Amino acid sequence: MRLSPAPLKLSRTPALLALVLPLAAALAFSDETLDKVPKSEGYCSRILRAQGTRREGYTEFSLRVEGDPDFYKPGTSYRVTLSAAPPSYFRGFTLIALKENREGDKEEDHAGTFQIIDEEETQFMSNCPVAVTESTPRRRTRIQVFWIAPPAGTGCVILKASIVQKRIIYFQDEGSLTKKLCEQDSTFDGVTDKPILDCCACGTAKYRLTFYGNWSEKTHPKDYPRRANHWSAIIGGSHSKNYVLWEYGGYASEGVKQVAELGSPVKMEEEIRQQSDEVLTVIKAKAQWPAWQPLNVRAAPSAEFSVDRTRHLMSFLTMMGPSPDWNVGLSAEDLCTKECGWVQKVVQDLIPWDAGTDSGVTYESPNKPTIPQEKIRPLTSLDHPQSPFYDPEGGSITQVARVVIERIARKGEQCNIVPDNVDDIVADLAPEEKDEDDTPETCIYSNWSPWSACSSSTCDKGKRMRQRMLKAQLDLSVPCPDTQDFQPCMGPGCSDEDGSTCTMSEWITWSPCSISCGTGMRSRERYVKQFPEDGSVCTLPTEETEKCTVNEECSPSSCLMTEWGEWDECSATCGMGMKKRHRMIKMSPADGSMCKAETSQAEKCMMPECHTIPCLLSPWSEWSDCSVTCGKGMRTRQRMLKSLAELGDCNEDLEQVEKCMLPECPIDCELTEWSQWSECNKSCGKGHVIRTRMIQMEPQFGGAPCPETVQRKKCRIRKCLRNPSIQKLRWREARESRRSEQLKEESEGEQFPGCRMRPWTAWSECTKLCGGGIQERYMTVKKRFKSSQFTSCKDKKEIRACNVHPC
Repeated sequence: MRLSPAPLKLSRTPALLALVLPLAAALAFSDETLDKVPKSEGYCSRILRAQGTRREGYTEFSLRVEGDPDFYKPGTSYRVTLSAAPPSYFRGFTLIALKENREGDKEEDHAGTFQIIDEEETQFMSNCPVAVTESTPRRRTRIQVFWIAPPAGTGCVILKASIVQKRIIYFQDEGSLTKKLCEQDSTFDGVTDKPILDCCACGTAKYRLTFYGNWSEKTHPKDYPRRANHWSAIIGGSHSKNYVLWEYGGYASEGVKQVAELGSPVKMEEEIRQQSDEVLTVIKAKAQWPAWQPLNVRAAPSAEFSVDRTRHLMSFLTMMGPSPDWNVGLSAEDLCTKECGWVQKVVQDLIPWDAGTDSGVTYESPNKPTIPQEKIRPLTSLDHPQSPFYDPEGGSITQVARVVIERIARKGEQCNIVPDNVDDIVADLAPEEKDEDDTPETCIYSNWSPWSACSSSTCDKGKRMRQRMLKAQLDLSVPCPDTQDFQPCMGPGCSDEDGSTCTMSEWITWSPCSISCGTGMRSRERYVKQFPEDGSVCTLPTEETEKCTVNEECSPSSCLMTEWGEWDECSATCGMGMKKRHRMIKMSPADGSMCKAETSQAEKCMMPECHTIPCLLSPWSEWSDCSVTCGKGMRTRQRMLKSLAELGDCNEDLEQVEKCMLPECPIDCELTEWSQWSECNKSCGKGHVIRTRMIQMEPQFGGAPCPETVQRKKCRIRKCLRNPSIQKLRWREARESRRSEQLKEESEGEQFPGCRMRPWTAWSECTKLCGGGIQERYMTVKKRFKSSQFTSCKDKKEIRACNVHPC
């Protein structure tokens, strides 16, 4: 499946992409200035010339292109984010893409196209349709749009931003609101352009990744798979820039392919662990069945990992199941800042991407390998009309998940030149102090807020309060304690405690031992949470050291190992299984020998009873051909059981049978047997006799046509006499004879040996009007004599031809 962005009507000249962010409403703040713009120029150029109170070097607002590239690939989609660092915010913005050294008053001045991600946040500007602005003016700290890069030959572009806050318009000609991108050389075609700078941060940082799936029938109703929807186990790692797990424009490895198509992280983890020198932490989190549940029912999956100066990137992926090869994730997210510090928090909305290994277009498409393999690319709403994300207008795909990466601790000496604020430092050095209480495990709370100021400003007794938020109540039958806590207090200077007392935090964890073998030293730190009220110096120690021993019986053949990692998921989804955990060799033996320490451990694990686990089935195959070539038949289709046999019996049908109807089979003409030959039609001389047969079934649906139904043959009774007088005499005698016989029949019926017959009936109507038909007449027995022994006494039937003239 290939990405096909809408064609752009752009000339091949150097370009400037100016993402100018003054919202339309902001122009009302500078109408005087706009009036000075010549009326002949377009509204888009007036936006660029809008003036306001400028503040150069303002660092609370930033413009970022996903991956922080220095180059762009023509026709590729890039996610552009404008954000404000808390507590700052902005009310509006406008985005415009311009070629270099252009004013924006002509259509050909604009480069690339924008794509809306969230219609509640952004929209195209009515007076300047190539620009993007806010949908509603309100406080916001972050917006995102897609920008599709212009065609080859456009040259370098500059992403330039300005925003509106209250009645001030902030512009940025250089600095955090300016980003320069140049066109990628064709020799690098197909490779994700994500130049990564060397990290200058010191020490290490620990992060927590939390994955919030938002893929549900409510958000994505088209063809939503109700039965088997899920997110596969999350797999990833913190790594150096020398290792790539996956990237847009690159090809999926075998590990990525198995995650994308089967949801199996085993091969991917094996690939990551093979890069032990480039990887610091393997990131793993459990799968989610079903894909979405409220947070008060199931906590979002999370995993912790660490980064250091050389391995400061993190990547992960998880499969959207069922699907052909669709995933979400982050690739080479840099957690090191240019100021030599560690990023505090990353929040990223995720849309699915295609691994390029399967060509299916729906959630449950049958397997259809992509040969040759294609490059990894994001899905779009114009990929295929049958796609669940299809939008004929080319709108944005609604995000299916959100990932939050938050720093929870820093270890070792830090060297960032821009110090964090006090709250940031407090959050980093140690987790919140936990009061001992009897809170049930089924009640999930946030941390307590700081104590409020005392309600009394004098030495009279008052009270102070702290609060926490109930995040989830997993068992409604178990009550959860209050979310507020009160404590008696007095005004400043009236406390019974010594005014020179200082309040300290808890000790953070011990540092690693100073040596890798034998006895060394380790240290831990704490910080001052509250200085003495009397202004005196806090004399309590903020650092402790103690001896530590590593490998007491160490020798030149000893090796240094990392700590054990977390246990893997149980090998079984139900019943008894096995789980493993791993560690890596941190330092090989000094004498060059093989390290004999274990690098993996295994133990048994018990999962819920197997009957509670749903069957995991492949999609239905295509229907087989009908069992017949015409008329009514049967056809079948099959599916396979994906879950392991040891999980228990699966009672779901693996084969379906249904009736099928093809065009009717041909039916040939059917006829009766031939009748007896008729009497000769002449009493002397040459004549003919005929016989006939009837059509019982006309031919249908192309069957064989009916053959002849009348046959004739010649007959000759005797020669006719040539003397006319004698001939007439004989005719007269014959006529009188027949008349006398007829009178006799009418009086007493015809006499036969042993019986008396009724007279002949009249001839029936001819069966055809032309072409030869037949007539019939009957004679029935009137009386049988008792002495009769003749078998000839029975009903008689005569037949003759009629209407023999052609039709």
